[in-house]
Amino acid sequence: MTMVRDVDTRGMRHCETTALGVLLRHEGVTWSEPMLFGLGAGLSFIYWDSKAMGFPFLGGRVKPFELTRNLAAGPGLELLVHETTSARTAWRQVVASLDAGRPVGLQLDSYHLEYFTTKVHFGAHVVAMYGYDEEKAYLVDTEQQGGAVSTGLESLARARAERGPMTARHRSFTLSVPGDLPPPRERITAAVTACADAFLDPPIANLGHRGIEKAAGRVPGWLDRTSDPRQDLTRAARLMEEAGTGGALFRNLYRDFLGECADLLGDGRLRTGHTLYAEAAALWTEVAALIARAGESGEAAHLGRAGAALHDLARIERTAMEELRLLEP
Repeated sequence: MTMVRDVDTRGMRHCETTALGVLLRHEGVTWSEPMLFGLGAGLSFIYWDSKAMGFPFLGGRVKPFELTRNLAAGPGLELLVHETTSARTAWRQVVASLDAGRPVGLQLDSYHLEYFTTKVHFGAHVVAMYGYDEEKAYLVDTEQQGGAVSTGLESLARARAERGPMTARHRSFTLSVPGDLPPPRERITAAVTACADAFLDPPIANLGHRGIEKAAGRVPGWLDRTSDPRQDLTRAARLMEEAGTGGALFRNLYRDFLGECADLLGDGRLRTGHTLYAEAAALWTEVAALIARAGESGEAAHLGRAGAALHDLARIERTAMEELRLLEP
């Protein structure tokens, strides 16, 4: 058996920030989960639908692995990423890190992991791996999935080899802190303004505040989009609140990030952003509840109220980001 020593195996709310937390704590960096999410400019919005999809998807964060790349782009962190089409090479890369005493992050499809009770393909799942023996891999996943968990080596290989939406080619990564790491306060302005710029000026209408407006127009018609509203609508609501989002489609995490930043810097714009995202987070939870009620009852009035709330959310979040965009160093 090979186990990396002194690994803190605490699971957090979101998979990518959980893995980042494991890797950074092993390097002596103890940033909170909201700080990891916010410094990685993780917040976004996407309304995703196509003829190939069974039902529309509401997403609340940037695309897979962009959070990690954003976080590592700041000073003081070094990100090493491996990708390959060869399962054998991919395993050697992981083993080399573990044998050298360093935990490694993996992007994979959670469908194949033995401890997952909900069998749905999701190719952007991220875990931290800290050990292995002849039969099992020892991982850290979210608190919801059990924190310190294990899965068979064959199931791990299948999860890493899966191809499809949001998957990567056996992606593994490590983070190191080679020198003096600047404190979070020195990274806040760049991370907040970058997130605000992307949210306010999205390249397509499905993203950012424009995406929320699009959702506001589409959600009231969702009963016509499904033959099984109890399954599709309640699952959409559950994804918003429970599927590793930290609640409220990641708005709880960003609210807490802005609160930490306001305390660190004492900045009025950050306090305004925190107040507005507290309002937005509560409203997103209400939207999820309305969508769930529509799925359970089949009553379109709940979706009409959800659409009205989404119009309000587009305004609230746009106002918050316009304020945060003006943050000065």
